[in-house]
Amino acid sequence: MSGLARRLSALPPSIGPVRLVAVDGHAGSGKTTFSERLAAALGGAPVLHLDDLATHEELFEWTGRLRSWVLDPFARGETARYRAYDWVARRFPPEERELPAAPVVLLEGVGAGRAELRPFLACLLWMELPHEGSWERGQLRDGPELTEFWDGWKRAERAHFAADPSRPYAGLLVLQCNEGYEVLERHPKTD
Repeated sequence: MSGLARRLSALPPSIGPVRLVAVDGHAGSGKTTFSERLAAALGGAPVLHLDDLATHEELFEWTGRLRSWVLDPFARGETARYRAYDWVARRFPPEERELPAAPVVLLEGVGAGRAELRPFLACLLWMELPHEGSWERGQLRDGPELTEFWDGWKRAERAHFAADPSRPYAGLLVLQCNEGYEVLERHPKTD
């Protein structure tokens, strides 16, 4: 992980002073855990979870919030402020969270590598786990009470990646191994 951290830190900034690194993949593929470990290897890099910007009604329509709350401030070299959606209360609370314009910021979540965001990314990583295995892990994690949500999620995720695939544009594929991760370099498509 330290080698990947050095490599990402050496990239040129992609928006303002920030190297915005996206970690994308299917729901349940291990993006959050991997991002936490990568953030630690980067010396405590901030992580923005896209689940904080999505809502029950707008699973993938969060790009406007991301742009105004995060990307615009980063472009000016400023700390971003955003409100994290409360999935239980089903609303955005009034309290704001801060996201500093650090040298490396991780953007983690399904759709983090979408076409609209790629111009702002220093690097796109894809968690290489097929959707069937990912979704099974996610459903086990969330429990049977969220079965109905997962049924809707699967349809929405399929539609999203059919219209706006991320994997072909990823420069690095991340495979979870018995002991850690293997990161494979690939030649991504360009927009």
